[in-house]
Amino acid sequence: MRSIQFFLSAVLALASTPVLNAATASVTVKAGEFDRTQTVVTFPITPELRSSSGVRVKGRTYPVQVNEQGAASFVLDELKKGASATLEIVDGTRPKPNVFATRDGAKLKIAYSRSTDGTAASPLPLIDYQAEPGALPRDNIKSSFERGGYLHPIRTLTGKVVTDDFPPNHIHHHGVWWAWTSSEFDGRKPDFWNMGDGKGRVEFVSLDGSWSGPVHAGFRSKHRFIDLTAKEPVNALDETWEVTVYAPGERSRFWVFDLVSRQRCATSHALKLPEYRYGGMGVRGNWVWNGRTNAAFLTSDGETDRIKGHATRGRWCDIGGLLDGDFAGLAILCHPDNFRAPQPMRIHPDEPFFNFAPQQAGDMAIAPEETYVSRYRFVVHDGRANKTELDRLWNDYAHPPVVTVQSGLK
Repeated sequence: MRSIQFFLSAVLALASTPVLNAATASVTVKAGEFDRTQTVVTFPITPELRSSSGVRVKGRTYPVQVNEQGAASFVLDELKKGASATLEIVDGTRPKPNVFATRDGAKLKIAYSRSTDGTAASPLPLIDYQAEPGALPRDNIKSSFERGGYLHPIRTLTGKVVTDDFPPNHIHHHGVWWAWTSSEFDGRKPDFWNMGDGKGRVEFVSLDGSWSGPVHAGFRSKHRFIDLTAKEPVNALDETWEVTVYAPGERSRFWVFDLVSRQRCATSHALKLPEYRYGGMGVRGNWVWNGRTNAAFLTSDGETDRIKGHATRGRWCDIGGLLDGDFAGLAILCHPDNFRAPQPMRIHPDEPFFNFAPQQAGDMAIAPEETYVSRYRFVVHDGRANKTELDRLWNDYAHPPVVTVQSGLK
């Protein structure tokens, strides 16, 4: 995989405010312990600088995006380990969007346009979010399997679909989705994963916002985990998702998106999660990869044997295989702040399925008044996974550069 060229930040453009002494405002980036290549730089920006359009060094200007929380981001081409760079913050015309989020019926679709005029002409579809449940794909599927609130299809930049939905051998698998399996709630044992058993389900609640931009597009949504083992259905857990899809570089063979899940108890009862081999954030690969020899796995420890890789703890794991004669796949990067990181992994022995499963390491629980936060980054790629590149991307995700801002105010 070639070095990715993308901008990463939470982007929602704000109304411009006057810039004070913009010519003397600057940002200093310190590489720290890692060599940086096409690296995301994110920093809080003061209100008087929120109309900034870029940062400039040695005649090169990098577009800057500012979100509604006052976080600005750009990408720096290169910075060697231990080095620092100071860039002038500039004001000007904001760059036009080239990553677009569009509501289409029960889905929200995100696509990327390589055009330079900010239009969505001939966009490349990247990812769909299934909000409300769609129609069941086959007549022999029970209505209890209806599901919304997941990501599918996910495509590479050459259009290859790397996920699956309603696979015949596991109908409850859906691209990238979230559900807990073995659980205890108010003395009962709902199962939000195996929907066909009728013990639980995860429902889409609302789409609370979406955005487009030159750096990325994304959305925020809400889900709820319904316990069906009670006399009447009970909401056990509320969940919010924030998904951010980043613009790929012009010569990149892969692109990146982030998923942040926040879960809180919906009642005064904890959701207990006994030790179990799977459950949580799941990833289902393309049906073509079904079978023991058709999917290729690579863990952050360099393990390629799926049997040996199962139940080990990893910073990241890649799943891929051949699609129309060419290799493609996706890597899942686990943030070090996640509970029990590096988290144990469920790698299925003969299906294209992967799951970070912290409950493999022992009993856990989501307690009332606490928020269970999980962060994962996905790298969707054409070609085979490259351990060196994925290690670099994980380091940028887990240990971003240190940034300081000089506002230029007197």
